[in-house]
Amino acid sequence: MATILSGKECAAAMHEELKIKVDELKNKHNLTPRLAVILVGDDPGSVSYVRGKEKDCLRVGIEFQLHKFDTDYSEADLLALILQLNDDHAIHGFIVQLPLPGHINEEKVLYAIDPEKDVDGFHPVNIGRMMIGAQCFLPATPHGIQQLLVRNNIPIEGQHVVIVGRSNIVGKPLAMMLVQKKQHANATVTLCHTRTKNLADITRTADILVAAAGRPDTITRDMVKENAVVIDVGVNRINDPTKKQGYRLIGDVDFTTVCEIASAITPVPGGVGPMTRTMLLHNTIQAARNHAGIS
Repeated sequence: MATILSGKECAAAMHEELKIKVDELKNKHNLTPRLAVILVGDDPGSVSYVRGKEKDCLRVGIEFQLHKFDTDYSEADLLALILQLNDDHAIHGFIVQLPLPGHINEEKVLYAIDPEKDVDGFHPVNIGRMMIGAQCFLPATPHGIQQLLVRNNIPIEGQHVVIVGRSNIVGKPLAMMLVQKKQHANATVTLCHTRTKNLADITRTADILVAAAGRPDTITRDMVKENAVVIDVGVNRINDPTKKQGYRLIGDVDFTTVCEIASAITPVPGGVGPMTRTMLLHNTIQAARNHAGIS
């Protein structure tokens, strides 16, 4: 049976490290990192995710500021708020929680964020810096996956990493991060998606298989090489009347059967999710340090 890669446990250990860094900033530099989050609408997943971010911030000593608006909040008002936060020296980093309501242009919103405060790492400037291996805010989910591998002593260098999913948030940036000529990278990366021909033939060659397609059971046992490491990024709700909330969360991987062949696997929930939120804290602390000119 596969070893369970607990993002929850890894995140908890990192929280202790980040708390020490925040305490040092407060005590030595009189500096408290501050994160703002803009939430438009009442998407249950987004609301839950933002609530988790707030708890994480409080746990490590980061000040948290929430700007919550109804679904009909206008694009013009949102852009005006972003410009306000860009100019607010008390806020070191901020994010706009995605997805946004359909009447708001997501690209326009992300482009409006100051790259120096873009702690989600989604701005084209940060993506470009990441592509060439320059210092930048790395996207939280790919960075969290990388840290989860590193902190569980899973080798990346020289390994064949197959990523199923080509999103701008996970698949593409993760591929670019792991192929870099630097520490905790140097992998050979194949980027696939749900329209890749003979997908199973490719996934079976993976030493590290990352499922980020956003569809349940995208990865089944017959698609996994024996002793491969499997990272499940998917979060899918399926109806379950036995649960109080009426649903349960599953990933993109058929967890029960893949466990029997993989050497290690992330659970859903409790795998990649906690690491994503933790890397957002990491970026916020770095943004505060950058703002104060602390190396």
